[in-house]
Order: sequence, then structure tokens, then C-alpha cells
Amino acid sequence: MLLIKNGRIMDPKTGFDQVCDVLVEGKKIVQIAETIEVEADRVIDATGLVVAPGLIDIHVHFREPGQTHKEDIHTGALAAAAGGFTRVVMMANTNPTISRVETLQEVLASAEREAIHIHSVATITENFDGQHLTDFKNLLAAGAVGFSDDGIPLTSSRVVRTAMEEAKKVGSFISLHEEDPELNGVLGLNEEIARTHFHVCGATGVAEYSMVARDVMIAYATKAQVHIQHLSKEESVKVVEFAQQLGARVTAEVAPQHFSKTENLLLTKGSNAKMNPPLRLESDRLAVIEGLKSGVISIIATDHAPHHQKEKEVDDITQAPSGMTGLETSLSLGLTYLVAAGHLTLMQLLEKMTLNPAQLYQFDAGYLAEDGPADITIFAPDEERTVTPDFQSKAGNSPFVGEELKGQVHYTICDGEIVYGSI
Repeated sequence: MLLIKNGRIMDPKTGFDQVCDVLVEGKKIVQIAETIEVEADRVIDATGLVVAPGLIDIHVHFREPGQTHKEDIHTGALAAAAGGFTRVVMMANTNPTISRVETLQEVLASAEREAIHIHSVATITENFDGQHLTDFKNLLAAGAVGFSDDGIPLTSSRVVRTAMEEAKKVGSFISLHEEDPELNGVLGLNEEIARTHFHVCGATGVAEYSMVARDVMIAYATKAQVHIQHLSKEESVKVVEFAQQLGARVTAEVAPQHFSKTENLLLTKGSNAKMNPPLRLESDRLAVIEGLKSGVISIIATDHAPHHQKEKEVDDITQAPSGMTGLETSLSLGLTYLVAAGHLTLMQLLEKMTLNPAQLYQFDAGYLAEDGPADITIFAPDEERTVTPDFQSKAGNSPFVGEELKGQVHYTICDGEIVYGSI
């Protein structure tokens, strides 16, 4: 048995917020009460700490198979646990892509060996060809939790409609990476700073929000469930809101970097601040925060995208890969730029990092309750930390290295076992 004493128990499902004890036996929470007096094998003193559901990230890249010099499922799982995450959903842009049952089964077999819950989507189209749908029914039966060609957009509206209809038919949904390549220049650099500082054509806002508009309206027409990934533009938030008001079954996520920083970070952090979609303008940063406050954006997801140091250290930033490692800074960015800044309450932040992602994928997770899963994160919300590059991830490509942030994870517990922190 594991006994957690004197923690501030916060459950976004019920709104419960009270200092209590929590008793864990096996993989379940067996009791939550003001005082629990038992002889437990392990005791955590959580005085002054928040005890919350294990965080859930529905958008990570663990690079296995094919790019394990950047990350693999094991190091990705370690990074997740260090960040307070007990459950993640991997994207399918691996090499080979997760387009076939055999590849999916290999990836899930590797994931099964880890101490946290790791799921995977499969691709929407065969090997990202943008034309031929994968076998949704058999991939779901083999363990896929959804479908996404994240990393590249689906340019064919016919394919998008067909994919939505097929996902609806099999009781699933598709997640979409939104950018029209014919309206874009160099990815990872927002159009303004690309033009004024780097003297190239960058990633335009219209490339994102025009494709968001197309797809949410197709979702409205088909009545299919659709999830829009990593929104970054003010107009994109408004378009999603419009579709939701019409009754479209559309949800959306934002990555912590997009509510925390703007394109100016490129001037000090270089290629480590190059990501896709890029960091945008202050008006866009504030707009995605408003989207979180209103509920238009219901989920925070990292888009954890590790790269090898040598890949990021090229002389020409336009040639550097886009993406940043994000699992180990996500909670702190939310606490610093949303909660401490007065935009969200702590409970609202937790809802968007636990309950809402769980409900999207229908996971039995994201809440704290007796007879519920013993997936728990224990953290100090106001403890200051300076971000250092010694991550559990293989990668250190974070533009937040050196920054002082709020929030420190003390323990991560998955299936009743301590997977990060020690008593």
C-alpha cells in the first residue's frame, strides 16, 4: 500500500479541492479522506503539494521506429514521467510510418514495457501519401487509439471528407495538422520575423487558418468528430469557435510554447525556438489563451518533438528541423504563463491537461476518486525552477533552457507505482 499524506487533492472531474490523505492499493485508489491511519508500505508526505490526476499528453513524438538517435519510447517515457505525465499518445510519423498493423504492433509491444501508459495513433493515409486511406477498422482492432498524419497536412479535401466518414463509421476520429503548403514558405519561422530578420518567406498565418476553416466545415457537413492539432493563430481560434457554435464536433489543442512565447524568441534562442507551427505574434499568443479560457481550446498538448543536438546546430536556421522537447517543461509553462499570470485557475489548467484529453480518447483516466486509477502527479505549484538541459529525454532542444519557471514535479505515480521521484 502507498499512503499520500496531507496533500491538496485536486480533481477536475468533480471540482474537489481539499487537503486530504489518499490510500493506494495495487493499481487503484481505495480511499480519500481527511485522515487515513493505516500501516502502509510507503508513505509520501505531500504537505504543501498538489496531488492531481496524472497528466495526459495526446501529442508526442517518440521517434521509434527509425529515428531513435533523437528519442525512443523508453527515453520518451522517462521524460514523460519526469514531467508528471502518466499517459501519452504517440504520433505516427515514424520511419516506417505507423500505417500497417505489423508496425503498430511492434510499437505497442515496445510501449508495453514502459512504466507509464503509452498509446499510439495510426496514420490516416498509407505512408503519408495523402491519397489512400489506411485500414481504419483493423488498425483500431490492433490497438490504435485514433488517426493522424501529423507532420504534414492533408491537401485533398476529398480525402479529408472520406477519412472523416470512415472514422465516423468505425467509431473513431481523425486529428489534423493544418497548413496549406501552397501558401507557406520556410516552415518553423513565422512570416513577419522571417521577412524582416531572416529575409525569407516564412510560415504564413493564412496557410493555417484557411485549412482549419476548410476542415471544420467538412466536419460540420459530415457530422464526424475531428480534433485540430496545435492551433497557433488568432483567426484559427475564431474559426474553430464558429464551427463549434454551428454544432460541429470539433475539438482543439494548443501547445505550451504557443501560449508562452512569440516569434521574438528566435532572436535569442535560435533554432531551438524553431518549431512548426512557428511561434507567432503577441496577438496570437493572447488569442490562444482566450481560447483556453473560453473552452474553444479544451486541451493542452506538448507536441514533444526531440531532435539531436547536431541537427539543430546548423549554420543556416532555415535548414534546421522544427520542433522542441516539451514534456519536462509543459506543466511549468502552464503554471507560469497561465495560472500565475491570472488567465486560468489551477483547476482549469489541470482540466486541460488531464480530464479533457482523457475524455477525448475515452481513457479511464484524468480524475481522482475512490476505486479510480492510481495515476497521480504530485507537484509544488509555486516552487521556482531554472530549466536545465539535463532532461530525461535524449534531446535538449528546448528554448526554455535557462529560464526561471514555476512548478516542480516531486512524484509521478502510475498504476500505483512511483515512476518518478523517490521516498
